[in-house]
Amino acid sequence: MRKGHILILVENLPVPFDRRVWMESLALTEGGYKVSVISPCPPQELSEPDKVLEGIHVFRYPMPKPTKSKLSFIQEFWYCYRQTKRLASKVWKSDKFDVIHSCNPPDTFWKIAQGYKRRGVKFVFDHHDLCPELYLSKFNRQDLLYRMLLWLERQQFLTADAVIATNESYKEIAIKRGGKDPSQVTVVRSGPLLSRFERVNSDDSLKRGRKHLGIYLGVMGPQDGVDYALRAIRHAIDLGMRDTTFAFIGSGDSYEDLIALSNKLQLDDFVCFTGRISDEELKKYLSTADFGIAPDPKNPLNDVSTMNKVVEYMAMSLPVVSFDLKESRFSAGEAAVYIANDDEKAMGAAMKALVADPEGRKRMGEIGRKRVESMLAWDFSKKVLVDFYDRLLDVNR
Repeated sequence: MRKGHILILVENLPVPFDRRVWMESLALTEGGYKVSVISPCPPQELSEPDKVLEGIHVFRYPMPKPTKSKLSFIQEFWYCYRQTKRLASKVWKSDKFDVIHSCNPPDTFWKIAQGYKRRGVKFVFDHHDLCPELYLSKFNRQDLLYRMLLWLERQQFLTADAVIATNESYKEIAIKRGGKDPSQVTVVRSGPLLSRFERVNSDDSLKRGRKHLGIYLGVMGPQDGVDYALRAIRHAIDLGMRDTTFAFIGSGDSYEDLIALSNKLQLDDFVCFTGRISDEELKKYLSTADFGIAPDPKNPLNDVSTMNKVVEYMAMSLPVVSFDLKESRFSAGEAAVYIANDDEKAMGAAMKALVADPEGRKRMGEIGRKRVESMLAWDFSKKVLVDFYDRLLDVNR
């Protein structure tokens, strides 16, 4: 007998590519809940957008076009809102749900939830990103649209029966800016599934004839700092670091622009962009790499956000080269080299120094893996998540 039906709404990435959403879905299914997810659909799967994957009922709509301006930013939100509302109605007619679990961005799904709350459905706000700060990172303006994003975020908090925060910094924002009581906010940290991040045999062909491999893993949007990493690599090469190949794994709104920047910086011989790859390929890259790059620049969004890539590097015993961010320091501790002031030249020099120090890399990698095994793995977070829902729905009464 199931405990309840949870409808998860996500727009930022398609499922199952959004790893946090997918791991949440799997954890709740394993915990005895029925889970349905509404998300965008990858173009290659449009022939079968609705399906059951690993016991999770997935409902998907065609992906919006990439955002390049404030107008397209608004258009994307409106398009995803309408599609999500349509599919939520479809799910409700098929099998009524007990909870709407909204993952942001965007901060618009509270409006969908309001109608269902009148029918006894609870609303959970799973706070993945600070949308106002995300807007600042993209456009650097505190204009009318910025104030609108603050208002929308406030509505998410006001509508929510409970809030899930990804770290203590986000919990503090939910309390201070969102007006939630601390008892209404639960921290469920993003973390790697240990079974997915086990080392395999290295593949030296990925180094493309060089001695070392540096890696970037993650989304490639304007706020992710991948352009900083490319310029840092250019500086490292200019310092004489010609024994390292760099692999950039992932995709995003800036993917084509970053390839163009790599070409402009004359990095084509040193840098390869793989796009999204399978878990098997990813394990080979991570098992072959000598270090991971976390180039997210310091800003109001990144400083308080947990970078999944950092913890995933650590899970694979990779030392990390990172800009100096509050939450990255919390995650990595002594497993990373921290670069102050978003200094690209210093990041390049740090990469060069790290590849020249095999003992240091080994020590940092061991520290990182131990931190993941002892406190940061998803294995800890999934129990917190299921316990949160058991309390919310009072399933043990």
